[in-house]
Amino acid sequence: MRRAAMFCVAFLLVCGVVCGCGPVTAEAPSTPPVVRVWPPFDTKRARPDRGLVVTAQGGTLTQVLVYQGGEPVSGRLDDSHTTWRTDWTLKPAAEYTVTATAIREGAPTTVAMGRIRTRAAVRTFQVAGTAPLPGETVGAGMPIIIDFDAPIDDKANVEQALEVRSQAPVEGAWRWLSDTQVAYRPRRLWTARQKVTVTAHLAGVRAGSGLYGAADSTFVFTVGRRQTSTIDTRTHQMLVHRDGQLVQRMAISAGLATTPEYTTTSGIHLTMDKGNPVRMVSPGREKGEPGYYDMMIDHAVRISNSGEYVHAKDNVWAQGRANVSHGCINARPDQAAWFYESSLRGDPIAIVGTDRRLEWDNGWGFWQLPWEKWRQGSALYKTGDLGYGVPER
Repeated sequence: MRRAAMFCVAFLLVCGVVCGCGPVTAEAPSTPPVVRVWPPFDTKRARPDRGLVVTAQGGTLTQVLVYQGGEPVSGRLDDSHTTWRTDWTLKPAAEYTVTATAIREGAPTTVAMGRIRTRAAVRTFQVAGTAPLPGETVGAGMPIIIDFDAPIDDKANVEQALEVRSQAPVEGAWRWLSDTQVAYRPRRLWTARQKVTVTAHLAGVRAGSGLYGAADSTFVFTVGRRQTSTIDTRTHQMLVHRDGQLVQRMAISAGLATTPEYTTTSGIHLTMDKGNPVRMVSPGREKGEPGYYDMMIDHAVRISNSGEYVHAKDNVWAQGRANVSHGCINARPDQAAWFYESSLRGDPIAIVGTDRRLEWDNGWGFWQLPWEKWRQGSALYKTGDLGYGVPER
């Protein structure tokens, strides 16, 4: 027994030298990754306009869950999977819960959980109105117009928070019309028969000193069939095409052009609204003065802010032959009624043949501006950050 034991000890010693055998020890685990959240957990007055950022040091993020009021908050990881940040700003005076998971090979998983709260805004602003209206079906030239209930100083911040998502890819840009109004126009006419979603991610957006967005706002509209009209005031004809097919030919009479006021504007108009009837009163003239009129007009479709309509008129003798109106386009009553019923807001109407040009800011004359000129009205134009028109995924 002793000899056997001695042999065993000798064998182990030899093996330890020759075979590299030695004491068996467990490999020490790697240091777990560190998760950092900014603003830090338990912050009570975080700035809403700076969003929320989660980072992993010594590992990668596998999951980040952020909730506010029971609703998930959107965000995205960078390519290295070490930084996650919210897509948009945070709501003022709101509480956010964060759960972040990070891993590192050979190390325990790190899970960080906590809460932060954003500060309240001194003053807030929000969307006061939109065109199109939510759920509206519009024509292929329709702009998107957003009105705010307070003047916007930091226009670039607000513009970056406006998102347009269409089913068909589109290139478009915003242009500021005033301190309280901004408009979006695609580079080319909208693709027909699709839905467009507009979201103003305003909650927490800084629009000026002490002024922050109060809430996000979303609306959806539909682009209907593509109807376009062309009017030649020299031949006194109006052609209406729908989805590329001629559907109506109308004899018309345009402005008699004795004064700029009575001259129909040439250019690309959009149908803006309509009424049946509409009261029309001569601008700048008192009752009894030459050229004064006050009348009710049937089936009137407005195409500018300077009093131009396509409407019904029973002066059939002039339609197709002479221009005798005060600037409007008039047509035979039955055809005007057809056009009235078939028109959607945003249908393009191209008028040629007069020496008075439609101004781009006369109503919705936005298509009068070349694309590059339109883009220059964006608060983001000089930065080159014009990434609008994200197609629906």
